Amino acid sequence: MERKSSEDDGGGERGLLHTWKGYSCSVTPERLLLPGPVLQVALGTRHGVLLVEGGQVYSFGELPWKQSQVSEPSKPTLEGALSGQRVVSVAAGSFHSGAVTEDGGVHMWGDNSSGQCGLSGLSSVPNPTPVALLDSDNAPPQTVPVLELACGGGHTLALSAQREVWAWGSGSQLGLNVSVFPVWKPQKVEHLAGRCVLQVACGASHSLALVRCLGPQDLHRPPVDKCRQCHQMLYTMTDKEDHVIISDGHYCPLGVELTEDEAPALTQGLKTEPPLPSHTSPSPDPFSDPAQDSEREQESALANGGPPASGSDPSAESKEGGVSGVKSSPYPDEQAVKEYLKKLTEAEQVTKPSAGALTSSSSTLNSLVASCASAVGERVASTYEALSLKKMMTYLPSGVARSGVPAGITGVLVGDTTAERVRLEDSTQAKKSSSTGDIREEEAEGLRRRLSLPGLLSQVSPRLLRRAGRPRMRAVDLTPLGGAFPEAQEVFPTLQTEVWSWGQGEDGQLGHGDNLARLQPLCIKSLNSKEVVRVEAGAHHSLALTAQSQVFSWGSNTSGQLGHTESPSTVPRLAKLSEGIRVWDVSAGEKHTLLLADGDCYRPIIYYSGQQVKEGAEESHTKEQGQQQEEGGEEEQRAGGYTRQPVLLPFCIDLGYVSNVFAGGQRCVVLLDRNVMGFIASLHELAAAERKFYCKLSNIKTQIIRPLLELDSLCSALGPVVLGLLQTVAGRFSLLCHLTGQHAASLTGNLRRVRDVKSLLVLEHADIFLDSYSEYCSAVDNLQVMGGFQTLTKPSIDLFGKSPELLKKLSECSEETPTVADLLGALFYLPTRHMQEYGRLLLKLATCFEVSSDDYQRLQDSCSSFEALALKLKRKRKDAEYTFHFWKSFPGKMTDSLRKPHRRLICESSNKALTLQNAGRFSVNWFIVFNDALVHAQGVSPCKNLFSTHHVFPLATLWVEPIPEENSGPYGLKLITPEETFALLASSPTEKAKWLRSINQAVEQALGGAGQDTASIGSGSSQKTEPPVSRTASYTFCKEGRLKEAKYGGHWLSGKPNGSGVLKWPDGRIYTGTFKNGLEDGFGEFVATNKTLNKNDQYQGHWKDGKMHGLGTYSYASGEVYDGCFQDSMRHGHGMLRSGKLNTSSPSVFIGQWLQDKKTGYGVFDDITKGEKYMGMWQDHQRQGNGVVVTQFGLYYEGAFKENKMMGTGILLSEDDTTYEGEFSDDWTLNGKGVLTMPNADYLEGSFNGEWGSGLKVTGSYFKPHLFDTDKDKSRDVKLGRLCVCAEDKWQAVFEECWSELGCETPGQGENGKAWENIAVALTTSRRLIQDSPEALSRSHSRTLESLEVIPQHEGPITMERYHTIRLYLIKACDTPLHSLGRLLETLVAVYRMTYVGVGANRRLLPQAVNEIKSYLNRIFLIVRFLFPDLPEEGGLIPEPTTNLQDKREPGSSDAHLESPKPGRVVSSSALLLPVLLPRLYPPLFTLYALDKEKEDDVYWECVLRLNKQPDLALLAFLGVQQKFWPVSIPTSMPELAEKQQVLSSTKDACFASAVETLQQISTTFTPSDKLQVIQLTFEEITQTVQSLLKQDFLWSMDDLFPVFLYVVLRARIRNLGSEVSLIEDLMDPCVQHGEHGIMFTTLKACYYQIQHEKIT
Repeated sequence: MERKSSEDDGGGERGLLHTWKGYSCSVTPERLLLPGPVLQVALGTRHGVLLVEGGQVYSFGELPWKQSQVSEPSKPTLEGALSGQRVVSVAAGSFHSGAVTEDGGVHMWGDNSSGQCGLSGLSSVPNPTPVALLDSDNAPPQTVPVLELACGGGHTLALSAQREVWAWGSGSQLGLNVSVFPVWKPQKVEHLAGRCVLQVACGASHSLALVRCLGPQDLHRPPVDKCRQCHQMLYTMTDKEDHVIISDGHYCPLGVELTEDEAPALTQGLKTEPPLPSHTSPSPDPFSDPAQDSEREQESALANGGPPASGSDPSAESKEGGVSGVKSSPYPDEQAVKEYLKKLTEAEQVTKPSAGALTSSSSTLNSLVASCASAVGERVASTYEALSLKKMMTYLPSGVARSGVPAGITGVLVGDTTAERVRLEDSTQAKKSSSTGDIREEEAEGLRRRLSLPGLLSQVSPRLLRRAGRPRMRAVDLTPLGGAFPEAQEVFPTLQTEVWSWGQGEDGQLGHGDNLARLQPLCIKSLNSKEVVRVEAGAHHSLALTAQSQVFSWGSNTSGQLGHTESPSTVPRLAKLSEGIRVWDVSAGEKHTLLLADGDCYRPIIYYSGQQVKEGAEESHTKEQGQQQEEGGEEEQRAGGYTRQPVLLPFCIDLGYVSNVFAGGQRCVVLLDRNVMGFIASLHELAAAERKFYCKLSNIKTQIIRPLLELDSLCSALGPVVLGLLQTVAGRFSLLCHLTGQHAASLTGNLRRVRDVKSLLVLEHADIFLDSYSEYCSAVDNLQVMGGFQTLTKPSIDLFGKSPELLKKLSECSEETPTVADLLGALFYLPTRHMQEYGRLLLKLATCFEVSSDDYQRLQDSCSSFEALALKLKRKRKDAEYTFHFWKSFPGKMTDSLRKPHRRLICESSNKALTLQNAGRFSVNWFIVFNDALVHAQGVSPCKNLFSTHHVFPLATLWVEPIPEENSGPYGLKLITPEETFALLASSPTEKAKWLRSINQAVEQALGGAGQDTASIGSGSSQKTEPPVSRTASYTFCKEGRLKEAKYGGHWLSGKPNGSGVLKWPDGRIYTGTFKNGLEDGFGEFVATNKTLNKNDQYQGHWKDGKMHGLGTYSYASGEVYDGCFQDSMRHGHGMLRSGKLNTSSPSVFIGQWLQDKKTGYGVFDDITKGEKYMGMWQDHQRQGNGVVVTQFGLYYEGAFKENKMMGTGILLSEDDTTYEGEFSDDWTLNGKGVLTMPNADYLEGSFNGEWGSGLKVTGSYFKPHLFDTDKDKSRDVKLGRLCVCAEDKWQAVFEECWSELGCETPGQGENGKAWENIAVALTTSRRLIQDSPEALSRSHSRTLESLEVIPQHEGPITMERYHTIRLYLIKACDTPLHSLGRLLETLVAVYRMTYVGVGANRRLLPQAVNEIKSYLNRIFLIVRFLFPDLPEEGGLIPEPTTNLQDKREPGSSDAHLESPKPGRVVSSSALLLPVLLPRLYPPLFTLYALDKEKEDDVYWECVLRLNKQPDLALLAFLGVQQKFWPVSIPTSMPELAEKQQVLSSTKDACFASAVETLQQISTTFTPSDKLQVIQLTFEEITQTVQSLLKQDFLWSMDDLFPVFLYVVLRARIRNLGSEVSLIEDLMDPCVQHGEHGIMFTTLKACYYQIQHEKIT
């Protein structure tokens, strides 16, 4: 609490303490001098405790517990025992004291005869001694930190940091469940556990607690449902034949001290005695966990408090429709109750709703019941046969019930006449008392309060609920909900509070309407909606201060200390003060009360109420009292010295700015500040202004808005629209009112404690204030535009009479003879004036600081934001009025459809300033610009109803541009809207400019640009702002055509969709993607519903001019998916169609060429059900032309197809090599001439008929060729591959696509430069697309993309270095599908695998597979040469640089050819492209090789296994290796020993081990060149080994080398060597065949054949 010296230097000017006794005029307060500003005072019966800044504590007065009696009792003495502790608050009881330190520790001292100091064994405690609060719920017990203490006569209460109450001492006022006193050890008051206690106060023998109402934030707290002492249910339900009584009348036998026998009966009546307003305390939603068992639900806690009478909580229908238990207001409005009861009574006559009709009104009961209906069970179902409200109503106070609506229900003791009588007396009493206000209101509220109680709702009859749940016409909650502003909840002080009391009650100080004691805390229901912010307890009386600056008092009134003379004083009643006096601090002593209040000015004044202290004092104050008396009728009788009502203390004006008052014993103390630099005065003024404003708003709410909303005729008078607006205004007014109340409470707290600017909420959370005001004002503006004040006139006159004084008084209307509408307008706009007030007061505060300080800056900024808002709101109000007057004069019919609450007029052309170009002679055109649309009204002039049609053009999609003079003559404007464009003519250049500017500004604002505010539009001063040509907006098309009734939302450019957007048709079609000139163009997603299948067709891909064009994926509702190219919304180009999943009826895959939606050209069709695969030509979805079919059973057909059938010449082979060559007429059906050859070469020649495999009819000759040695056998060898599609004709569409991506019409025809540009553009756009979803892209991938965006040097002579860069570029390009080459490669890999995997893995397809790869190489090489035009053609040479750069990957022909004198590099497609292509195609290809070479490989492998059983030397000998090449010894695995290991006759796998290992790597490489490299390395390893053996250089001869190499091949044990050899042979670079590599390869091949035939040798 340190002060900053910047704003107030004199520390002595703050926290000054003055003290006095009594209230006579002669009293002058004496000042107590202390070493620093006093922060807090606590007074006991004859002593006091002071807390001084810095945390020191002083005591003064009589201190009998001190061992050494203090010499001067009045002089404050320092409590030394607390030095070193920083004390933050102090408390004093009658004869004991307490202090709380910064860390939450408690110290007690003084009289301890009742245990009130919490220390056992001592009758008094001389010095402050620590007392620990131990929470035994935790193990080990933990110390509970404390926020504040309150001390009474013989007891002490502590409020913990968890907001729970702890007590120790003696008496029923502890609220503990104990029978033995004193209680030495602090114990928790269990009855309040789980609630948030805000403050505690102690009287001599009673206790008070201020508790926050349970709100949504308390959902996690366990609710209290059973009495914690006698463990009975707190709420009971009595089930009578025709109704149910729900009662919270539970009395704990331990909780009441009974005085007479009949007390219990009386209690029941008295219990509900004061029917004061009691409002809902929002209770936790007991059903937050529906899974809880029903018993738990039935018990789910009723917070405390009254019976939920017959039905739902009328307050529950808050605007948001929230359930009251969870989210609705704690203070509902009466209208709801009245209405609700009326509904219920009417419902008696109406037929019952059908059984299931739990209508979804937002009533609490309803929503609660829905979740607990299961728990209710059948028991109650029969009870509400006829819920007769009249029977449940116990009485109607006279003069209250209006229009037959019962004003309140109490659900206790139906028909107990004594109770009824008691209640009637009380209610009339209450009526007399000024505090109760309108009983009607209060009765209704009593009901409401009760319905907050959750528990028993689980037991209420479903039939009742059904009735309660009928949707209701109007229900506006006039109270804000707990969480109106999310962050505000914790920061802003709560106004939704309850007061709980317990202890002795003989003077009525508990406020429950009786004189009984209570052993456990009980809620004072009559204070429930009073927004109590502070409670204070005198010796035998209690006070509650409300946010509306009123004081309720109850208890002993022997000396007038309650401030009123009403009786009984056992219920809270308002203290009597003149109107306009707002109390903001209270304190109570033994028999007196001190009140600190605002008067007419903001300097605080003090009132005293209670016993006079000095004898024989002057009588002059009786006059004063006379003036004070509000209801002057009573004679002033002075019996002894005490006041009848509060008296103003005259000396308070001279004291200065009082911040706190304290009373105790007979003494009074005030703390005050002298005004430092005007700062304190400004703070006081701000707080006083806020309190005054809150009272004002509350009055308007209760006296005007609530009664208006409750009028029965309201709905019919206003109509649904205005009623809705009025309800919105009321709701927002209520929020504003609540916020103001919270702020006032917070400012008051700031005055009482810290008095600085740091904690001002209006600075900290200015946005909450600004938003609340903006929202409220826009609601009022909307009401104004719709003529709300005019339509409200009649209801207001009905309610307040013809000359409504109340309205005049509250609205502060300045006009002479205002109409009711004016008054209402002034009233509803009243809050806006407060914005300037904030600005003024904050500025005043700011002037108290140095300009350079932060505080000054913050205040200054807040001040300007409030003033700016005030200006803005003023302007908006003007707009609303302008618009309202326009509607008044506007011609008939159109008003209804065009008049919208949020719509404001900007300008209109009734003065003929703007006309339509080329309009007919008699046609009339009227243009009106609103803030959201331009309206064009048309008509014909002589006609009576002038305007027959009108068009509304939303501004967001309106473009206006001036037409140049020469085109249209003078002053033309062109208006563009999505569906039409028209030209307008203005009457003069100024008009043209004005309209252009107005429309542009309106458009700018409609688009959300702050632009200019509408006020400046007519003035011509504002600078020209043009709204952007491209913008984002939504529009629904209405004209005939493709887009009729479609709704578009997204980017626009000059009237056309352009950029990204979403287009939705009413039939469910949706396009999401990019547009260009109003048509789908670019990438987009399209969904269309298939009505017959009830599923969606979906397309994702590229569009052009509104059609699918380019790559895309179309998923059909039938389950088919097409992935490929489109043109003009048809499948066109290369694509794949998958139909069905593997388990559906006909799964199949087609991949190939499409032409205008049909399969045409080369394609592969995999019929998964039949297990057949077709590779060949198509036309119009049918197989037509040459093709190949393979089946899973190994059949192979090659030949002609016609009309989807095998028809014409063909060859058919079965798995065992049986072959038929001849004519076919249908699938697998032979028909005509042919030759059938058996596996053993016998053949049949003749004509055949029948289906293959099911008996053929044959007419012909049978030959057995090798019986006669003729030439026949040579001709019998069937040549495959003649009747299939040649490799060059396959997949042409794929290559064409690649060429067209490079910008070439036909392959090779195009510009090289353009191709590179296309590549760069494609990469950049794809990369941009991907960057939006970065997770799709790995780091390395994005690096590859970046490097590819650089176009490599692609012209100029090719050197080796250039050749390498090209090679690296190709490797990268083929690595990403975003590059044209990469995409090509990806597609080729896909089609290749599609062809040769699965059923396609048929050995007879090997030659086709190899040719296909070669054809790929040639065709890709064409593209590469197109991109790098200087690359030599196939077989051309690149001269090597002089340093022989031997490339590891492709060592060219280094033994120089005859035609190349100097070494060079031969360019070939296989050298450049196989390294990229082959690794991806290797698995299917190698599988085909393995199948083809299966037999040879088996023979070879058997031999390898056999020979490998031999030890090394034996094998070497067997193979005929010369002895000189036999390794005698080999290096060991530990070379450091430099040992050699002898090769023994038994040694295996040791000789030539390194060569063997090298050769094994042949299986792990892909390309032939890599495999040849491995063979070369193997030879080098062998040579090395032999050289180290012979210790000399050495040249091989083939005869020497072959056996050694054969040995290595055997030992390498390569499983599929035959396949490896064939693959190398087939795909070897032709230029290598005659070189060194060629010879080495021949050697390997020879070894393979040698091994196969080994067993023969």
